[in-house]
This record gives sequence, C-alpha cells and structure tokens, in this order.
Amino acid sequence: MQTTQNKSFEVGPLQVTIYDDKQQLGTAAARYGAHLLQDAIRERGRARIILSAANSQFEVIDALTAAPGLDWSAVEVFHVDEWIGVPDTHSASFRRWVRERVARRVRPGIVHYLAGDAANLEAEAARYAALLAAAPIDVSFLGFGENGHIGFNDPHEADLNDPQPVRIVTLDERCRRQQVGEGHFPDLETVPAFGFTLTCPTLLSAAHILCCVPDLRKAEAVQNALEGPISSACPGSFLRLHTQAHLYLDPDSASDLKLNS
Repeated sequence: MQTTQNKSFEVGPLQVTIYDDKQQLGTAAARYGAHLLQDAIRERGRARIILSAANSQFEVIDALTAAPGLDWSAVEVFHVDEWIGVPDTHSASFRRWVRERVARRVRPGIVHYLAGDAANLEAEAARYAALLAAAPIDVSFLGFGENGHIGFNDPHEADLNDPQPVRIVTLDERCRRQQVGEGHFPDLETVPAFGFTLTCPTLLSAAHILCCVPDLRKAEAVQNALEGPISSACPGSFLRLHTQAHLYLDPDSASDLKLNS
C-alpha cells in the first residue's frame, strides 16, 4: 500500500483516508455523503440510505444532518440492525438512536424502523427486506466493530453470499463486551445475545459505502480489514470488494497499519 501526502491510499478499489481527528473524519464523510444524496435526488427525485446507529457515527451524522441544501424530505432512511427483544424506548435501541439523531433533527421523508420486539420476528425480517428491495440503495453509512463486524455480522455469522437480506444472528462475546464498554448496558449479562441485522450482501449492495472508523480500540479491526485476507474472519475486509467504498480513519484507528509495506 502506498500513502500520499494527504494520507490517502487505496487497498484494491477501496479508497482509504486518514484524517487528523474524528471530527475532520466525520465532516469529510458527511460532505461527500451529502453530495451523493443530492445527486440521487436530482437524478431520481429521492435518495435511499442505510445508517449504522453506533458511537463511531456521531461525527458523520452530526455533520450530515447539518449539511446545507440537502432536501431531507426526499430521503428514505433504513438502519443496519436492532436488538432482539429490546423496545424502542431503551437507551441502547438503534431505533431510538435514529429517531433522536436523525428523524427529529431533519424530518426525512420516510424512516423505516426495524422492530426487534415485533410479535413475529420472521415476518418483521421479511417486511424490512421487502422495503429494502423496493429500489436501489444509494449510500450505506457503516462502521467496524472491535471484532471487525459490519452491522451485527460478527465473524462467526458473516456470509458474503448470505441468501437472506435481513436475519436474526447470535452475537459473539467481544461484540457484546463492546456494548458494555460503550456504556449501552451495565454488564455482559444484560446485553442481548441476539439481534436483527442487514446481512453483508444487503449492506454491500449500496451504490456507495462510506465507512467511518475512528478510535484506538478499532485499530486491530482496521489492520485486519486492510492487511489481512478478505474473509469472514474480519467482515470489514469485504469492503475491499466494493468499487465505490470509502474508509475514513483517524490516527488512532490507523495506528496498527503497515502503510509502507
């Protein structure tokens, strides 16, 4: 891999840029994301996006919802995952995250919520899959978990050829411990063992992927994604197969990379 003076490089078709801090990282990703959404609205009258409701996305979502000139009434929003059995009033609910950080701020035209507490979980997965399939997705805004997951596609569940667009998965212990470390649950025992997730093919089906991965605790996942094999051992590595994917890093998350090797 070769770096340039602006700390940008490519790993296959994947575009990678290291910014001075996560505020710059989020601002840059939001600026490009807003441009892509404006293009989609201009060309087709609407834009469809998938959002990862995670701590790593605070900066990009704050900047995106403040972007000038973006017609949010023409934007259709999906989210990546949700806990099974957790109501949308719970502080860790991803529906609540999207509602508070996006829906209430900018009033998108449509927000599709994935209900992890639905009475019929199989029917809920099928309902959400049908909504996703109704038209192409313009942008997936993603991140990596500490174990390299995208969405709730942990290494033991991630499948590049998954036949299901949306499904229930079991969550590995490292993923669940991350939720405790981020303050969403008080201890491991209270973290749900199951979640809904959009599968890897669904996330990668977007025309563009903007993946924001700041913080030192993500350095191992970033190194595995960029310098390891493309495999389910690090689902983030699948981004290297996408021709319009951008990975946004800060010095901490990029600290384990062997950039000059």
